[in-house]
Amino acid sequence: MTSLRGKVAWVTGAGSGIGEAAALALAGAGATVVLTGRRKEPLEAVAKRIEAGTGRAHVEAGDVTDAKRVNAIANAVRSMLGRLDILVNNAGVNLRERRWAELTPERIDTILEGNLSSAFYVAAAALPIMRAQQDGVIIHTASWAGRFVSPLSGPGYTAAKHALVAASHSINTEECKNGIRSCVICPGEVATPILAHRPVPVSADEQARMLQPEDLADLILFVATRPKHVCLNEVLVSPTWNRGYVRQLASLGM
Repeated sequence: MTSLRGKVAWVTGAGSGIGEAAALALAGAGATVVLTGRRKEPLEAVAKRIEAGTGRAHVEAGDVTDAKRVNAIANAVRSMLGRLDILVNNAGVNLRERRWAELTPERIDTILEGNLSSAFYVAAAALPIMRAQQDGVIIHTASWAGRFVSPLSGPGYTAAKHALVAASHSINTEECKNGIRSCVICPGEVATPILAHRPVPVSADEQARMLQPEDLADLILFVATRPKHVCLNEVLVSPTWNRGYVRQLASLGM
């Protein structure tokens, strides 16, 4: 694995789940990691784990649906660390209300702002730093729902993640000339705290068969350590025990 010593990574949604695991993996490879999320306490706990392993971490708490706060964090990264090599654009939300009949304008705003507007704000804030250095990797956490439509994820989440996939590819279209690579990862079910928002609870046995945050962290680290001339545009990954496929087979009596 290529060392990330001297590199700076910014991870959103870094207080738990995929973001936490990714921050630990990147720091373990030598990167200085900037941790962003709504709640300061979980971020500080992650920072302590990184520093206990002789890594370096900076906590920049903030709501990534607030464009002004996102820009302030990006400016802090530039002034404090002087560069930004890796962005893990990971923050996201989902709702219990996953049918059109259950949605209200307020809940629609929550799901689109939390998964799409926020991702745009963060990428748009990071890109000027990367353009100036003619180098950088952006890694977006989308979803299986960014490629396949299913009632399981709900219309808002599905639409937002489809749009995030398109946004990532559009970054490569425009920014490849500036040495910037954008990768969108579309994972199937991952055992993270967001499962608590499922209308139907997920058992511990089922979660054990899902992708784990550390699996995604390994993948993020792999993407982040590719040579500058390599761009992994998109990665689609699922648990071997894919519950969607299993249900399809059961419906066919197989």
